[in-house]
Amino acid sequence: MQEPYILNIENLSISFGNNEVIHNISYHLKPNEILGIVGESGSGKSVSSLAILGLLPKKISKINSGIIYYKNQNLITISPKLLQQIRGRKIAMIFQEPMSSLNPSMTCGKQVQEILLQHTKLTKQETKKETILLFEKVKLPDANRVFNAYPHEISGGQKQRVMIAMAIACKPDILIADEPTTALDVTVQKEIINLLKTLQTETQMSIIFITHDLALISEIADRVLVMYKGRIVEQGLVTNIFTNPKHNYTKALINSRPSLKTRLKTLPTIKDFLNNTISNKIISAEQRKKNHQSLYSKPPLLEVINVKKEYLTKSGWFSKPSSFKAVNNVSFKLYEGETLGLVGESGCGKSTLGNTILQLDKATSGKILYKGIDITKLQNAEIKKLRKDIQIIFQDPFSSLNPRIPIGQAIMEPMKVHKLYTSDIERKEKVIDILDRVGLSENYFNRYPHEFSGGQRQRIGIARTIALQPKLIVCDESVSALDISVQAQVLNLLNELKESFGFTYIFISHDLAVVKYMSDQLLVMNKGKIEELDDADVIYNSPKKDYTKKLIDAIPKGL
Repeated sequence: MQEPYILNIENLSISFGNNEVIHNISYHLKPNEILGIVGESGSGKSVSSLAILGLLPKKISKINSGIIYYKNQNLITISPKLLQQIRGRKIAMIFQEPMSSLNPSMTCGKQVQEILLQHTKLTKQETKKETILLFEKVKLPDANRVFNAYPHEISGGQKQRVMIAMAIACKPDILIADEPTTALDVTVQKEIINLLKTLQTETQMSIIFITHDLALISEIADRVLVMYKGRIVEQGLVTNIFTNPKHNYTKALINSRPSLKTRLKTLPTIKDFLNNTISNKIISAEQRKKNHQSLYSKPPLLEVINVKKEYLTKSGWFSKPSSFKAVNNVSFKLYEGETLGLVGESGCGKSTLGNTILQLDKATSGKILYKGIDITKLQNAEIKKLRKDIQIIFQDPFSSLNPRIPIGQAIMEPMKVHKLYTSDIERKEKVIDILDRVGLSENYFNRYPHEFSGGQRQRIGIARTIALQPKLIVCDESVSALDISVQAQVLNLLNELKESFGFTYIFISHDLAVVKYMSDQLLVMNKGKIEELDDADVIYNSPKKDYTKKLIDAIPKGL
């Protein structure tokens, strides 16, 4: 191997059973380089990267052809013992979900120590010292405390930092970061990106950064390759790919994310780009102003007045309980047909406020008026009736659907509970009509949740919500786990349903770009309190508070 590449992949094809999922891909990684791999779920990003480390499931996967050279060793043909020495030591990996990658029964410090003990000749005492230094290097606050903490005792961003410390413990030549920021707040995401860039500069290691977000790639990578259906459709310098994308799929990935400058009536999807059916209709400032005059001329549908939600926490058997204000004196009005965006970092009180409005959590004090009636004082039977009017779309549709019930029955179930329609035949007709409205066909009625993709499951969750014809829908991070293009489809669907049925939304998210696109008014929360409340465009264009400026600054802007 004469090439100046630290990693070289040529003509790699991978099958699962009889199904080929990676088709003849070739790419290389240079020393001291950050390479971005971008594409949607199922494009083959993770599968091709797991093949580098020999982590594909042995019984069901097969490498049909190709070579994977790390320096001068073919990782496909070397012995398992040699590969084990390379894995973790020379080539390390950070996974997408740190909670499921960390052992819940071991302290964070011990998990990093374990790697050092396996791959180095350091003593136990020396590994402890080295682990604390690593925790300081990845900027974990109070490294000694984190050393003795279990994964559930630290935040999502801190867990991801522990994973990074584990990955860089043996000073690897190559770090594979597989969607390392997908589930994180936009501000924490920016911190992790900056941390990886700093570590890369210090250690001169090469990084393969995998994501479905091209704007994020532009913040970190030197070169990028775009994957679609198991093939590399485009690769080159980040600046070239962004300024002059050649493939329609790449153009779709760049444009499916809501623009921060203009508000399109309909977001373009992958399908639109591949079929050349893009609509460029813009909602002008004048149209928006006219719509708002109409919205805000009526009495509010919901009024939240000085709402507080406190939780009592105990740190030990004999200690006095202390109170934690998750929602602290929050007031706002919501009008029929409006979308109110609720944004802030994890732990700011967004979801608690949503749950309090839904009466899933009782407010400690304050009033919540729905159509003029204080719903905090309702009895259980009255709350059950209210459930029909105020519904929720969850973040994870898979865990909110029963895996044993076909989706048609799952959508019919709330109709039966609320005694809608006279018979199951009539309900089934309505379900088929609703499935059609959310872009799913009648053929899906008897299928089970595991037979659907993430985007389809989110559509099923939406179908189940709208089956009751509610007035107010709380969308709690309902697009945060979706691919950029699928996210665009779901946002378009929510807007289309809002127009057709006159829905009112509370749209909760940590993604300010998405919230700005969807919202009329924007409510920014921080530590249980309202930081800012105003028109979404006004807040984005001229934020008054430093906290809001920090959120806006953290949005990946692309080039």
